[in-house]
Amino acid sequence: MDLKKTIRTLKRELDAMTAIQTFIAYAFLLVFLIAPLVLMVGQAFVYQGGTSFRWFVDLLSSPEYVSFTSRGGRLFEVRRGVMYLWGHDYGILLNSLLVAFFVTVFCSIIGVVAAMLMGRYRFPGKGIFRVLLLIPLLATPFVNAYIIGKLFNPRGGLINYLLVDLLHILPWRLDIDGLVGVILAQTLSYYPIIFLNVLASLNNIDPSVEEMAENLGARGLRLFRTITLPLFLPGLAAGAIIVFIFSLEDLGAPIGFTGARANPLSRKLVSYQVYSSFAEALTGSFSPKIAALAVIILFIAVAGFLIIRRYVNLRTYAMLSKGGRWSPRLRTPSVKTRVAIILSLLFLVTLASMPQIGTVILATSNWAISGTLPTKATGQYLGTLISDSDVTRAIVNSLLYSGAAVVITVLVGASIAYVVARRDIPGRSVLDILATIPVAVPGIALAVGYFLLFSSKMFRGSILDPLLDPALLMVFAYSIRRLPFTTRAVSAGLAQVDKSLEESSMNLGADRPTTFFKVVLPLIIGHILGGAILSFVYSMSEVSTSVTLGALREDRVPITFFISQIVYGVAAVGSVSIGAALCVLLMAVQITAMAISNYILKQKVAFLGV
Repeated sequence: MDLKKTIRTLKRELDAMTAIQTFIAYAFLLVFLIAPLVLMVGQAFVYQGGTSFRWFVDLLSSPEYVSFTSRGGRLFEVRRGVMYLWGHDYGILLNSLLVAFFVTVFCSIIGVVAAMLMGRYRFPGKGIFRVLLLIPLLATPFVNAYIIGKLFNPRGGLINYLLVDLLHILPWRLDIDGLVGVILAQTLSYYPIIFLNVLASLNNIDPSVEEMAENLGARGLRLFRTITLPLFLPGLAAGAIIVFIFSLEDLGAPIGFTGARANPLSRKLVSYQVYSSFAEALTGSFSPKIAALAVIILFIAVAGFLIIRRYVNLRTYAMLSKGGRWSPRLRTPSVKTRVAIILSLLFLVTLASMPQIGTVILATSNWAISGTLPTKATGQYLGTLISDSDVTRAIVNSLLYSGAAVVITVLVGASIAYVVARRDIPGRSVLDILATIPVAVPGIALAVGYFLLFSSKMFRGSILDPLLDPALLMVFAYSIRRLPFTTRAVSAGLAQVDKSLEESSMNLGADRPTTFFKVVLPLIIGHILGGAILSFVYSMSEVSTSVTLGALREDRVPITFFISQIVYGVAAVGSVSIGAALCVLLMAVQITAMAISNYILKQKVAFLGV
């Protein structure tokens, strides 16, 4: 009976257009997502020609990767007037998990506090703060960590000069570096993700729920703990797992701190180890031990994502209001409280915006070589964006890769969204999950899988061989990584188009392709453009796959790889200020995308991808 029902459903739903869309979607996901990851997992179990857990046992039992006692480092240690905040070394794998955990905790605290202030109080300048709190989302890969390392340098760092020499607030200079530096850089970069998720959840809470609780005697902290917190907890959990995954895969902070101060503790993270292993990949081999390390990170990230996704679905509360969509509850606090709120947000915005402000200063002055403060403004570094052939080539490469990736992402993402939303075929829920799961796949794990699959005998010598030319492979890597953005944007557009419009068109004699292109497409074109803009922006600033696969051929490097080489001190161009100039370019692209999304497409949050 079930089989007959399935066959009837397929005959009714699987027309030529649906069949083509479904085939394209599954083929793309199979070749560029599932196959590379499956091969990587399989490679991690290979030992001396057989199958074994040897690599996993070696990793989990080796003190180099997992140690429950400190193997070095400094934390709150004062020597010669300097307090060292580096962190303790608990092994590469445990270091990564601890860094990701603390980044998630700190981002959650900052994000929730900022969201509560912005979502529950009226105060002067609130609209300005709504924009300023999002500045850390502007891409400054590698340079942001370099700047934090420079600011907190005990010898000539601006923060130490202000706090110790000028204001005499602290008795010792601070040396923030190593794992603590990575935690600080990632926290400042990622807290807006949780802030936006929690703020959206707060705005969706029916005010009558909190009002009823207050009428029953729940106020202040008790109201927050028993009513408000449980209602925005799904949004907090969703943002927290994304922050955790981003922290695990981040390469910008470890490489940035290595370039700023050359602290070896910054390198003792999984992402940096996988990145370093691509040097040996140039010989055509890849260590199964590194593949096993990538598999562990992949498992942790995907398992966490799926658990949180199920939790969010279970804990999503329905709230009803007779008046339709409500206005959030806003209080007007006393003058003292308003001043305290403004000062708190000013401090947060100033601290969180240091990397972006520092990047602009670094790109337009001699700060890189002048010491505590810049002494001369210059446009020579921005000028290299068009005058230096190596820099220009990296920019052109990124534009080509990102543009091609957007075309693929739109075609595949729109197909997936339409099939999932409009066609009742078996397996569409699987397609929906596969289109979402790239959010949870660390870029370093995907890069390892791509190298193992496309440098194998099956693809050796082909246009997909990364040792021959990694360009096309980076295009597909960008496409897979940004596929969820376009898919969700198109799905949101389809949700606003009544299905009866398509049915009316087909009842009047139009076939499905005609209905799609003449009825549906014009109604969702704004959402498609919004998803395309978002995908382009984040492809331009993609780090993990760029600095790994991009390392395989010098003339194919994208912007982010070029920045990493400058900050790390390996590129021939030499000055970190050129890397800052490239980051200014990335920020300009992102701000332009924001303006287009906000003022032309009227999609105020879409470009953020949250």
